[in-house]
Amino acid sequence: MLVLAFDTATPAVTAALHDGERVLAESTTIDARRHGELLVPTIELVLGEARAALRDVTAIVAGSGPGPYTGLRVGLMTAQGLATTLGVPAYGICTLDAVAYGSGLAEPFLVATDARRKEVFWARYADMRTRLDGPFVDRPAEVPAEELPVVGAGADLYREIFGPRGGDVPPYPYAGALAALAAERLAEGTPLDPPRPIYLRRPDAVVPGAPKKVRAPGESKRMTA
Repeated sequence: MLVLAFDTATPAVTAALHDGERVLAESTTIDARRHGELLVPTIELVLGEARAALRDVTAIVAGSGPGPYTGLRVGLMTAQGLATTLGVPAYGICTLDAVAYGSGLAEPFLVATDARRKEVFWARYADMRTRLDGPFVDRPAEVPAEELPVVGAGADLYREIFGPRGGDVPPYPYAGALAALAAERLAEGTPLDPPRPIYLRRPDAVVPGAPKKVRAPGESKRMTA
């Protein structure tokens, strides 16, 4: 088994390679505006550090969000393209699940990431492996945290609402955790989802409507009965 995993659903452009037992290489750059520019070089970097070739990869895993549309589609389109080229399966794992797995927490908690617009994407977990509810998108004050520890970059942005951090937990879905979670599920025979995006609201960009007709000077508007 050689799992190549990456995530672009948050400001972290992150990739890792996992051999079924351990993370062989991992690289992460925090840059919310350069997902498309950074992802392929990051993949090449981890392959080089692991002394592996792309043809050796047996599975592709991408974080499926939720996250901003533009960044999220970079990772998912790359996963689909690589899987087609290599003839290997591609899978998607909820980005919040990767944050949860990276937390190492064994008690109930929430994960929250930044959804912009003064909102967070969030989900509830029984432990690092088990999602109970979500994902959702809400304003921080509307998240039913119920005094549970809340982890993730979204939680860090709204500590006045969520309270103290739930342990020393990475704020982003680092690909090492994503790859390890995927490798664990594959080894157990747990079905994985296809690499499809989790969108919880419409993208900011919209297709423009049809242009308005402009009448020539002196042309009157035709009236019909």
